[in-house]
Amino acid sequence: MPAARELLLNAALAALEDLPWSGVRMVDVASAAGLSRQTLYNEFGSKDGLARALVRREADRYLHGVERVLAQPAEPEDRLVSVARWTVGEARDRPLLRALITGCWGERMPQPRPARRGAVLAGVPAQRRADAGLPAPHELVAAVRDRSLAALGAGRQDGRPELAQRCELVVRLALSYVVAPVGDGVGRPVRTALAGIDQLVRGALGVPSVR
Repeated sequence: MPAARELLLNAALAALEDLPWSGVRMVDVASAAGLSRQTLYNEFGSKDGLARALVRREADRYLHGVERVLAQPAEPEDRLVSVARWTVGEARDRPLLRALITGCWGERMPQPRPARRGAVLAGVPAQRRADAGLPAPHELVAAVRDRSLAALGAGRQDGRPELAQRCELVVRLALSYVVAPVGDGVGRPVRTALAGIDQLVRGALGVPSVR
């Protein structure tokens, strides 16, 4: 059985399918999760705390999904194309993720206010302390770029800035298709942008090119 925290977050996310965030009531979230309102407040502190946790979970799920896609046994170009396609598909199907990675929230989304400085006390559960900060779109872009570099076997310290730029470009192309979908999808422009990626990866790893 999921822990109380997951039950509450799932109930809040389900409520957003029918209501704007302003219409979601804490008592209804607790009831839908089969838990007491006191449990909800003990876990998240406030409705803003619930919003921060909900958005943080969405960010974590997205990044874990990116890692799964990058772990596929495929050529570097194919893995990066898959990341772009997966990003576009997930953002299309998950409105909260779309708001998070584009910064376009709208009145239906639970855009949380930052936690007040000094408001997190020692008695607050550790998980709530972790929810104090949320990633901005550019930070998610950087996180996907760095995960892509790691999956390709080359860290940013390798002195190959062009490889890092290609990986970041993949994410930014995907975001452009999230905001303005067009044509047959993001795969073809990503492959165009990644022309020569295999040579870049070989260079970053110090592997001679095959001629």
